[in-house]
Amino acid sequence: MSKIRILPDALASQVAAGEVVERPAAVVRELVENSLDAGAGHITVEVRRGGSALIRVTDDGGGMDREDAMLCMERHATSKIRTKEDLAAVGTFGFRGEALPSIASVSRFRLATREREALAGTEIEINGGRLAAVKDHGGAHGTVIEVRSLFFNVPARRKFLRTEATEYAHVEQQFRLHAIAHPETAFTLIRDDEVAFHLPATRDLLERIRGLVGEDLASRLIEVEPVEHHGIRIEGHIGGPGLSRSNRQQQLTFLNGRPIESAIINYGLKEGYHTALMKGQHPVTFLFLRMPPETFDIKIGRA
Repeated sequence: MSKIRILPDALASQVAAGEVVERPAAVVRELVENSLDAGAGHITVEVRRGGSALIRVTDDGGGMDREDAMLCMERHATSKIRTKEDLAAVGTFGFRGEALPSIASVSRFRLATREREALAGTEIEINGGRLAAVKDHGGAHGTVIEVRSLFFNVPARRKFLRTEATEYAHVEQQFRLHAIAHPETAFTLIRDDEVAFHLPATRDLLERIRGLVGEDLASRLIEVEPVEHHGIRIEGHIGGPGLSRSNRQQQLTFLNGRPIESAIINYGLKEGYHTALMKGQHPVTFLFLRMPPETFDIKIGRA
């Protein structure tokens, strides 16, 4: 008898969830990126108990019909790519087709969606990877995804979650990253039924930064005028002399609207500031790079 077997879909999704869903903040990242890809003008993120009890992401994007709503819960089902050539030039945030089924496999999951012109939408409920219900949805256009009791069926994973305050801090950091990267989109963050941030859409990047970090820090930033070299465009705001932090939490870099971590860019910033920084201090930066998507690998450097 063969010792090698093909895993059932539910188990395969749980295995994939180990890569996609490390903690509540990872769920928020995946869902917010889906909302951005759907063309949302306003994204609301709600969390309770640091995200372990509830994560709800609501958007006013394009929504889905029933066929697409059912299909998006299948592994490797995506609207973002069609060919291997598409993979070499991905212009969206999500593309793998793994996030939703992976999240649904380790939570009590609900998706409600309606297209703008549709009379009725679709609501899907999944418990631990098992389909529980599919029914009509009469809510507003767009999509609502609720993730309750994260890791309820994987107690070993749930045990390794940190305190509620720590998990919420990671959720808030993901919220901040995407809100700064997309000032043209309105963002709201609700923690335990209280509004933590409400950020109107704006074309002014500094106004969005001010809404997240406060007037004191924003007033000390210096604008980096847009410059382009060999197809790479850079702009943003950086801290002036004397403005630094003991960690890199406010040393932010975005590539084509996606927050990234880059050792090369971090080294360049350190060398650029040189003696303007005390030992052990890091600059405050909000840098935005744009370059053709076929010239870099989005699977590397994601923040």
